Parts: sequence; structure tokens; C-alpha cells
Amino acid sequence: MSQQEQPKRPQEPVKYGDVFEVSGELADRPIAPEDARMMQAKETSVLGHTQKGGIAATMQSAATANRRAGFVEPGVATYLEPDRGVSVEQTDVAGARVTKETIGVQDVGQYVEPRPVATAATGVSVQSKITIGQALEATVHTAGKKPVDQSDAAAIQAAEVRASSNNVIAPGGVAASAQSAADYNAPIEFDENKIKLADVLAGAAGKLQEDKAVTKQDAEGVVSAELRNNPNLSTYPGGVADSVTAAARLNAKGDI
Repeated sequence: MSQQEQPKRPQEPVKYGDVFEVSGELADRPIAPEDARMMQAKETSVLGHTQKGGIAATMQSAATANRRAGFVEPGVATYLEPDRGVSVEQTDVAGARVTKETIGVQDVGQYVEPRPVATAATGVSVQSKITIGQALEATVHTAGKKPVDQSDAAAIQAAEVRASSNNVIAPGGVAASAQSAADYNAPIEFDENKIKLADVLAGAAGKLQEDKAVTKQDAEGVVSAELRNNPNLSTYPGGVADSVTAAARLNAKGDI
């Protein structure tokens, strides 16, 4: 192979912002071997295994590429503000289990899966399907601190409509509360003074007049509503559309 045919060395390392929806200083930092090792250890400790194609696996691939290209050294960790760490947390909601993975203080991944529930006949079984209400409740644990905006309100309204047998928005229901929160938040400057998704979606499954298992069509409708009302034409990581989509994907597998 001639000198001209030699493969070119990458000019930039793989950074967090290249593979995850993160912002600020973290987005510009290269993914290092020790970061990947820490996330693998957390996933194994909490989940019992490393998720195939998940956050730790993605970090390992990026860290390996960076090490081979000479951008990082083995055993090196990226400085992660403010606690320099990673975390994997699981929370049980009605009929589902939410897993959230965090780097520093930024969420990089979330999973929703059915969880064992007690039954009179068999003692313990696995819920067959995740409902729209349960998917909305899961959002509390994946994006609960997000201030409610118009894209959230639109997505929640689409979810409530699809959960019911009619297109009427119930006064005082989840969708109405979300719209009121979005209207309230619009003129407010600082996020700490705004109403958050957790305030609106806590106990959502019990607030819906009707509920149903999430389907692919339901998820597409919710995603479309959130996209149409977002100036950036994107969905929020771990937000309403993401949670409903994750639930629909699990339900579509069948026999869960």
C-alpha cells in the first residue's frame, strides 16, 4: 500500500455530543475508557447485565475508537461535572419499570419495560401491555424536571385523545392541565419558576377517563404532535413522545 493509500487518522475524537443528546461542556468532551468502564459497571450492578446496543456499549465503542486514534489514554476518565460520575436508576410505576441512565447531571438514555404485578390467580405475573397512562407516568422519571412547553402540551393532548374513545379533552384532565402549564410558563424567564412535567404527569394513569395499551399508531400520533409544536422539529430526550414510543416498541414485541 502506498503512502497515499494509507488510511487517514481521525482529526477529532468522538465526543459525547456526537452520540448523545447532551449540551454544554459535556458535549465537547471526548468519551474516555474509564467513562465506559464506569457505565458498564453501573449497568451490570443495577440491571444485572450490560444493555446490548445501550449506553455503555455505545460509550465503549467510542472510547475504543478514541484510544486507538491516540486521543485518550487507557484508564483515563473525562471530568464529568458536577460529580464526575455516571448513574443508572430504576423506578417502578404502575405496571412498568423505568430505567434512566445519566452522565454528570444529563440524561442520556431511558428504557420502559413491563414489571411483575401481583394477580389473585397466579400470585405474580408480568403485565401484558404498557398503557398510555403508564407511559405518561414514566415521563415523570425520565424528564420530570423539564418545564412544560407547547410541544409537551400537544403531545400530552394527543396521548389523552388516543387513550379515550372520543376527541373531547376532559376539563381538569391531564391534557388540560398541561396546556394551562404551558400557557403559564410561556412568559416566565427562569426555568426554576416554571411548572414541570412531573407536576402535570404525576399519577397520570389514574387521571385519564379511559386508558389503553400503547400501539405504534398511538406513538406516531404523539411524536407528530410534539414535533409540530417544537421550533427545532425534534422530540425531547426522555420526554412524552420518547416514553410513549418506548412503550409502543415493547408492546409490539408481543408476549411480554
